[in-house]
Amino acid sequence: MFAKIVQAVNDVVWSPLLVGLLIFAGLYFSVRTRFVQVRRFGLMVRSLFSRRKDKGDKKGISSFEAFCVALSGRVGTGNIVGVATAIALGGPGAVFWMWIIAFFGASTAFVESTLAQIYKFHHKTGFRGGPASYIEKGLGQRWMGILFAVFTIVGYGLLLTTVQANGVGSALANSYGVSPWISGAALALVLGIVIIGGVKSIARVASLITPFMAVGYIIISLIIICLHIDQVPAVFASIVTGAFGIKPVAGGILGSTIMMGVKRGIFSNEAGQGGGAIVSASAEVPHPVKQGLAQSFSVYVDTLLVCTATALMILCSGTYNIFDAKTGEVLVTNAPELADNYVGYTQAAVDSVVSGFGGQFVSIALIFFVFTTVMAYYFYAESSIMYIFHCHGKWETVLVWVFRFAILGAAVFGAVKETNVIWQLGDIGVGLLAWVNVIALLILCPKAISALRDYEKRLKGGESDPKFTPSDPDNEAWR
Repeated sequence: MFAKIVQAVNDVVWSPLLVGLLIFAGLYFSVRTRFVQVRRFGLMVRSLFSRRKDKGDKKGISSFEAFCVALSGRVGTGNIVGVATAIALGGPGAVFWMWIIAFFGASTAFVESTLAQIYKFHHKTGFRGGPASYIEKGLGQRWMGILFAVFTIVGYGLLLTTVQANGVGSALANSYGVSPWISGAALALVLGIVIIGGVKSIARVASLITPFMAVGYIIISLIIICLHIDQVPAVFASIVTGAFGIKPVAGGILGSTIMMGVKRGIFSNEAGQGGGAIVSASAEVPHPVKQGLAQSFSVYVDTLLVCTATALMILCSGTYNIFDAKTGEVLVTNAPELADNYVGYTQAAVDSVVSGFGGQFVSIALIFFVFTTVMAYYFYAESSIMYIFHCHGKWETVLVWVFRFAILGAAVFGAVKETNVIWQLGDIGVGLLAWVNVIALLILCPKAISALRDYEKRLKGGESDPKFTPSDPDNEAWR
């Protein structure tokens, strides 16, 4: 009964209308910014290392730390298990639609992170903000801001946390026979130690672990792909033909191909969900556009690098099966022994080259990915609680502590629950966040465009590191 209810809610939230809205928004923002995700690629990379105006200023975290926290929220189970589910339920063509949503999603990430900087607010722990704040200040709708904040607490803090914990629990059970209860409890214990330290602790841990884990994973993936190099041309051909339903099997599930590509793409890179914007609001940067550029780059790293690495490993090795998402019917059987053990697809891909290493490698990767991702989810939810109750100190403190125990409980719950139900719960959380945030972004987009024009005008005027000055008449027009 519970599974049927979850499926029904998921179908309503993730109607074709939401898929169309996400693609339209990304295309619209790309056109309005004149494809800033391409034009300003060099600035994206340089903006990661933007320093605070005052090294002694403790109001915010650095742009690089914000990038790492946001990237840690993006690089998680979705990059390993999520890619595998996209292939299983949408075929190879789903990977193409993940690329499309990433390319256009980079412009969405730019807009939401720039707005987060424009409308951030001061808190005793530093800068805070995100969609809830720019919805209230930009649209004048506090009730809608509170709604988004509640969706963030429930969606990220509880629902998506269960997805991440489920991925690491499944991987450790496959590789080492570890009970999901033990996996969930261990994750909760280590997470609890970090989050008690607050935003500075989270940012510090993320900046140390995230670059290491992403680079390490990509290097191993490239080795696996190189050893299957003869399969690469055929794999790319299957991705392109499958994306448009050219092959008979792909044609029969074309709707699922697009849906799964968009779903898993946005689940992984978070563009449009608002998580990256929440972190962006906490950064101390000279100009709002700098943080928007940094977060655009993180979308590329997540999907075009990490997700693609996983997809190519699986497809080159042929360690996957394809199912009809609606009926569960098996359409393609390349690895019958794996059935719908999605995390096993990636593990088997590595095992195809180094026998016995796949399970250990993927399990270790997932431990790092999941830990940093749930850590970021906590930060998103904590910031949302602070947004709602920042004028009510006692309530804020109490609810932050209540939530800390809740997210630790969600980690244990997710580790022991059945995989398909957990992923549907995660999809619901993603969908609710996207509905509210994307609508707000479409309305507030002109503010971000004005900020971009101000930044680019200053660059042309000879400023090497343009700074936002609230007292400037030009800035008042878009703040």
